[in-house]
Amino acid sequence: MSGKYVKKPESREEFLKMLAEAARKEVEARSLLSGKLAKPTVSGTAKVLGVHRDTLYSWLREFNVDFEKATEGISAAAVSEARQPTRGYTYLIGEAFVGEGNEVAHIDLLIGDKDGPVGEAFANGLAHLSMGHTPLLAVIRPNLPPKPHTLLVPKVTIRNMEDANKVFGPAQAAVAKAIADAVEEGIIPKDKVDDWVVVCSVFVHPKASDYRKIYHYNYSATKLALKRALAKYPSLEKVFYDKDRAKHPMLGYRVPRLWRPPYLQISLDIPDLERTKKIITQIPRSDRIILEAGTPLIKRYGAKVISDLREVAKDIFIIADLKTLDVGKVEVDIAYEETADGVIAAGLAPTETLDAFIYEAKRLGIYAAIDMLNVKDPVKKLKALRDFPDIIIIHRGIDEETGKTIGLELIQELRQAFRDQKFLIAVAGGIIPETAKEALEKGADIIVVGRYVTQSRDIERAVREFLELTPEMREDIDVYRVHVE
Repeated sequence: MSGKYVKKPESREEFLKMLAEAARKEVEARSLLSGKLAKPTVSGTAKVLGVHRDTLYSWLREFNVDFEKATEGISAAAVSEARQPTRGYTYLIGEAFVGEGNEVAHIDLLIGDKDGPVGEAFANGLAHLSMGHTPLLAVIRPNLPPKPHTLLVPKVTIRNMEDANKVFGPAQAAVAKAIADAVEEGIIPKDKVDDWVVVCSVFVHPKASDYRKIYHYNYSATKLALKRALAKYPSLEKVFYDKDRAKHPMLGYRVPRLWRPPYLQISLDIPDLERTKKIITQIPRSDRIILEAGTPLIKRYGAKVISDLREVAKDIFIIADLKTLDVGKVEVDIAYEETADGVIAAGLAPTETLDAFIYEAKRLGIYAAIDMLNVKDPVKKLKALRDFPDIIIIHRGIDEETGKTIGLELIQELRQAFRDQKFLIAVAGGIIPETAKEALEKGADIIVVGRYVTQSRDIERAVREFLELTPEMREDIDVYRVHVE
């Protein structure tokens, strides 16, 4: 906002008084939101004054006022007890997304006491209008608001009367009717209707045209958001279970993460991109699948092959087997830019390289795996690291599979040596269903399978043989999963 719309103070005394009042309001607002004492800021105070911060800086210079000294008392003073949030206030949050097409409804709402944070937000919203996002009271019809009183805040900028009619018509009526029905149905306690208020953020797409659907979807979304707010939905268990299975409708694909083993990791080592894509299309959909961009595939096509695989594996966890031996940070960055969810380094790499590799992966929020192929003492190697990897791979190489054990005894050795760490153990090297079952029974989290799947004449059948090994792995989403909210 430009300073030309605000009257400039005529004297230093007038400016100091104006500055102190604005700083106090800013402190109260920020303290209310955070629940902690706050200090005034130039930007925040300028916003309360209704001027640009550069304008406030120019006034400070003109009237020779030091902002910190002028607001020192306000910084140290406690906000009045009456305006501080306490645990006694009801402050509930609800959200719901309902419908389809341009008329889809997305409701975010707060419900709580008039004299608490929700009441403050209600009053501030009604008193401070914003161009294109004018808050309005929900009414069932003109002159008939529901109780608790409800404030609608449009999420999408209202640019013309056609947009305004959708919000001030079907959306407004839908929210109001949902509030009233929620009270009648006992969702909102009747004895709270005069103590509580609701702040409801409403989405109406500019291209929405069907008034009946706008009403229909917003009514349902508001009712559902209220139920969820009063039930304190979702539980942490719900969040943890669904966060790696969920697909945001606007994103269009899932972004899975691990930590709910066991998993089947399919090693795509065939250095033929089109054949590899065809293999992926034959793999059954499952929450338990990890795809590995194998080293031969990466060596032939470069790290870009990870992005190429995304064309047919948009929502599957992809880990890149870089077998990093040097420049750990650089190789992680390259794979990350191509959308890898995880990266694999060779355990034979220098400790400094592995430290850089793990640090960079964790900084970027992807998984760091260390492959212990040919590492004589994995425990010693891991103890030398500054940070711990997310995945440890017990690996027998293709060229040394015949006649050698896979080293499953190392699973419990690692668990005992690093009891205070959170990590997954993967087992690789000539895995077939029989050895996979043994590895799972001995505590493996990830079974890495290559040729048994990729060279099978029936890839789907081969994959399902592994998915049938445990009850958890049988939770194949394309067969068993039921969508329940």
